[in-house]
Amino acid sequence: MDGTRLMVIGGSGFFGKSILDAFHRGLLAPWNVGHIIVVARSASVLWTQHPDLLGDHVTLIDADVGTAPELPSADYVIHAASSTDARRYAEFPQEERANILKSINNYCRIARATHRASKIVYTSSGAVYGQQPATLERVDESYEPGEVGDLVAYKRDYAEAKRLAEQRIAALGSAGLAVSVARCFAFMGYYLPRDQHFAIGNFIEDGLRGRPVKVNAQKRVYRSYMHADDLVRWLMTIADNASVDCPIFNVGSDEAYTIGEVASAVARRFGVAADVPAITETDMDRYIPSIAKANRELSLKLSFDLNDGIDDIANRLRRAH
Repeated sequence: MDGTRLMVIGGSGFFGKSILDAFHRGLLAPWNVGHIIVVARSASVLWTQHPDLLGDHVTLIDADVGTAPELPSADYVIHAASSTDARRYAEFPQEERANILKSINNYCRIARATHRASKIVYTSSGAVYGQQPATLERVDESYEPGEVGDLVAYKRDYAEAKRLAEQRIAALGSAGLAVSVARCFAFMGYYLPRDQHFAIGNFIEDGLRGRPVKVNAQKRVYRSYMHADDLVRWLMTIADNASVDCPIFNVGSDEAYTIGEVASAVARRFGVAADVPAITETDMDRYIPSIAKANRELSLKLSFDLNDGIDDIANRLRRAH
C-alpha cells in the first residue's frame, strides 16, 4: 500500500486508536494515507491491547516526544501527546504542565529539522478559552480567552500549558512550516475510556453492564459530543489546510445537551434506567464550541448526532462483547 505517511504523536490514546481504526476502515483514503507511524512512550502496548489496529502499514515507535532526539519524516503530523486523565492534572498539575511544554518544545526542535515539508496539526483544547460564560451559547475562535483562574483548579495548569503550546506551534509557522491548531472539545467513540472522567464514557459503561445510568451533577451542565469518525476526518482536513499562518479551528459538536439529557439518551439505547438528580444549584457549566468557521472555511460538517453516535458505539461494543 503506497501513499502518504501520517505520524500520530501520542498515538496510543483515544485519538490515536480512533485514527488507526479509521485507517483500517478506509476512512483516510481521501488523504491517500498508506502508512501510519505511532509515536508514544508505550506505543508497543498496542500489540497486546489492540493488535487488530496494527499491521504491516503501521509502525510503532516507543519514544517520549519530550526527550526524543529525532523522529522520522512524515507527510502529515498530528501532535496529540498529552494526558487526558483529569486525575493526573488534579494530583500532579505542575508535572503535567511541564510534560505538555517539554513535549511541544522538543517537537518544535525536531520539526524544524525533519518536518519542514510536513502538514502539521496540534491538538489543543477548548480549555484555552477559560470558563465559558453561562450566557454564551457557543464559543468561537475569535473569543478572547478568559482568565484561567476562572477554571476549576485541575484545568488551570492544563489550559495555561495549551495556550503556550499554541504559541510554540504558531512560531513554527513564522519559521516557514505548514502548521495548524485544532481546539478540541468533547468526544464519544468506541475507544473512549469508560472508567475515567469522561461522562459519556461512564454512562455507556453503566448501560453496557445493565446498571442505571447515574448523574452526579446537581447544576445545569451543558456538553456536546463529536463522534470519533468525525474527529479523525476533521483533524485530517485541518492538517491538509495547515499553512505558515497557523489557522485555528474548533473541533467538536455544536449540539448542546444537558448531562441529564445525555444520560437519558444512553439509558434509552441500552434499555436501563436513568438516575438523574433534580437541578438544585444555580451555577451553570457550559462547554460548547461554535463550529461555524470550520463549516464555512473547510466545508466540514457533522456526520453523527448524539443518538447516532451512541447507537454506533453501542452496536460495536455489543459485537465485541
